[in-house]
Amino acid sequence: MSAHTIENLLPDDSLLRFRDRAPHFDDANVFFAEDFAELRELGYLSAPVPEAFGGAGLGLEQLVLAQRRLAAHAPATALGVNMHLVWVQVARFLHDRAEGQAIGDGDDQGGSALEWVLREAAAGEVFAFGISEAGNDAVLMDASSLAEPSDDGGYAVSGTKIFTTLSPVWTRLGVHAKTPSGQLVFGFVRRDEADNANLAQGSIAHPGVWNPLGMRATQSYTTQLDGVRIDAGDVAARIEPFDGSDPLVLAIFSSFSILTAAVYAGIADRALEMSAEAAARAVPGGADGATRLDDPDVAARLTSAVLSHRESLDTLTLLARDIDEQRARGDWFLALAAARNRVTDEARSAVDTAMRLVGARGFQADSELARLYRDVLAGMFHPSSSRALASTVRATLR
Repeated sequence: MSAHTIENLLPDDSLLRFRDRAPHFDDANVFFAEDFAELRELGYLSAPVPEAFGGAGLGLEQLVLAQRRLAAHAPATALGVNMHLVWVQVARFLHDRAEGQAIGDGDDQGGSALEWVLREAAAGEVFAFGISEAGNDAVLMDASSLAEPSDDGGYAVSGTKIFTTLSPVWTRLGVHAKTPSGQLVFGFVRRDEADNANLAQGSIAHPGVWNPLGMRATQSYTTQLDGVRIDAGDVAARIEPFDGSDPLVLAIFSSFSILTAAVYAGIADRALEMSAEAAARAVPGGADGATRLDDPDVAARLTSAVLSHRESLDTLTLLARDIDEQRARGDWFLALAAARNRVTDEARSAVDTAMRLVGARGFQADSELARLYRDVLAGMFHPSSSRALASTVRATLR
């Protein structure tokens, strides 16, 4: 049995420090640098890496629990580190299935083509998610960015990516782009940790200002790529647009959907904890021992929220377990998109319930609940959107 547990990767004293820092990061609109350094020191950035590669070896089901635990204390910190964990989990997914040699160029060491991601994550490299593009509702299945091939098998990528979480600290940016021939290329751009700006070629700019309503500490800048280099050995896949059969596509979609949903499930965990505390307050002027929970309306509202959350958590847990156990199913993309949307919708509802029960104290702009209220709204902007989900459902009905 592994000596690594969620409790020693995310000890209580660290979580309390994260919660204490969260208001400052949000108010000042700055990156969660202190949290990030502490998580790195704890080994959390390599939590999904198998122990044989120097990581903690957490499965996806365990990682969901860990991300919920972190998000309940510092949502923006959890969402920020989430995008690194997504790529590490992608590599773990492919490693576990030993299908990597059919993906990209592979290596001569056996196993999957992205085992180097596991090794580098354990060594301290930081991966970021550079997939989303403005106006690209197809997300993974298509790209507006351009990948110009070079003679050595690499590419020069140009285009604009949005919501590039971990912008201040990443050393490996996972991107996708389309070649002039119409093929999609997935791969990683490297930059030097020494100054976090040294690229093999090309340049990166961050047009605009990061000033969102919530999840501010993620510092998820818009990232303009101009001829940046993907080395041949860092190419993860070459696939046709709208071809979901490549294992890398399911690896990315499942890792992103489940782990991102876990962050919002953690927000709901905290919101319902605050709701329960509010409901347990004594009723002013009421009978001895009477609490607000004795009010049928309060009891009904909180009961409904708890049951909805329970259903969301069970859905998330079962999907993560199915990934860990490598179960086959024909509706993976529909199931994952449905779960991601359900969990984030339920989390917004849970925070709304908390706001109603906590009352005016939660409505103060500097309260934890007000910050959760803003943070949870970001769940609406992660792929797959509710519109894309509805389109997928309609396609199954034809």
